[in-house]
Amino acid sequence: MDPILLTAAQAAAHADRARQALSAGAAHIKSCTIRQWRSRGHLAPTGLAEDGRTRLYALADVARAERATRSRALRMVGMTETR
Repeated sequence: MDPILLTAAQAAAHADRARQALSAGAAHIKSCTIRQWRSRGHLAPTGLAEDGRTRLYALADVARAERATRSRALRMVGMTETR
């Protein structure tokens, strides 16, 4: 089965839904966050879109990056993560 590939904007929307649910709307994820995750080594592009410029990210990798950065993000908005 082929992985689901997302652009940075799509990845941000997906991760934002998860973060919103956990933070009661207090923490957001934007496209620039996805690019920061990439530059910080939390997320690696899986390929390029047909335009040859837009990076694509695997949905599973986005979920892992969101999970890896979640506790710090929730601390920044004054919340604690419950497991």
